Formats: sequence, C-alpha cells, structure tokens
Amino acid sequence: MSIAVHPTAPHALPPFITEPGQSDVLMVVTGIFLLFAVLGVGLLFLRLHTLPERMAHKSQKLQFEIVAVLGLIALFTHEHIFWVAGLLLALVDLPDWGAPLRRMAGALEKMAGILPGEGADAADIVEREGSGAFHDPADRHDASQGVSAGQDLASVQDPAPVQVLPAGQEVAAREGRDQVRSFKHAEG
Repeated sequence: MSIAVHPTAPHALPPFITEPGQSDVLMVVTGIFLLFAVLGVGLLFLRLHTLPERMAHKSQKLQFEIVAVLGLIALFTHEHIFWVAGLLLALVDLPDWGAPLRRMAGALEKMAGILPGEGADAADIVEREGSGAFHDPADRHDASQGVSAGQDLASVQDPAPVQVLPAGQEVAAREGRDQVRSFKHAEG
C-alpha cells in the first residue's frame, strides 16, 4: 500500500522527515548528542571548579583544607568570591610556623630533661599537682643528657662549658675551632 502525498506538498522531502510509524533518527541522534554535551560541560565545570584544590594538593600546601572548604562553599552557594579566594589561597605559599615551634619544643624538652614528646604530659602534671610533682620517684632517665628527672639540672656537670661571646667574636671563635679541627684531622 502506498501512502498518498498531499498534492501541495513538495515531492522531494528531506531525509530527516520520517514516515508515520517509523522511529525519528534525527531525534535519537540529537538526544544522544545532548546527553554527551551536558555530561561534558558538567565535567568541565567540575574540573574547573576543583582547580584550586588540585593546585593546593599538588604543591603540598598547608592551607589545603581551607581551600577545599572554600571550594565547597562556592559550589553550594554559587558565590564566586569563595572560589576566587580559594584560588588565591592555593597560589600563595604560607610559611610553615609549625616546624620551628616543634624544634623549639623539642629543644626545651631536652634542656628540661624530659623525654622527647612528653613535654605536654609533664606540663599537665605540673599544672595539676604543682611544681614539685614533676620529680616523681620513677626517676625517668634521659640517655642523651645523663640527667634524671629527679636530679637538679644545676648539679649536672656539662662536659663542654658554653661561653657566650659578642657576635663578631663568636664567628671568630667558631672559625678558629674549625681550623683546629681541620688541623687535627690532617695530622691524624
């Protein structure tokens, strides 16, 4: 059975016009293209949105968590200033204040005769029970200093007394020691 074409319709129809009851190929192709376009634009948006986080993570920044939170706030509030702040924070290299403070704390623990890492515990004991409470009968021992916790630091004999010199003389004394060491090394 042949379908009659309306007499006023053009006889050469374009190929994208389908016959009645047939599947519309152009609509299927357009739907698939639209699906991939939306997914592609969404992935591009999310990749661009996580740019500050990836930059901060790649360079091992200390402020990585702050940058990540700013990115999430920008994502959920649609306020672009948070994203810009996160990007700027990811680009700036903040100084590491923790490492020098940890080194100072370790040096103070060593000077006080406390085992490394136990300074906070000792401070808690002193705070709770008073200054005499730190000198417990367990008599902990610091192998690097030869100082016991119950022993007064003033009574410990220092094998090499430290002499404090003015800045210029200190450099000269250090250079002199280095020359003596190199001389002894060359002799022996």
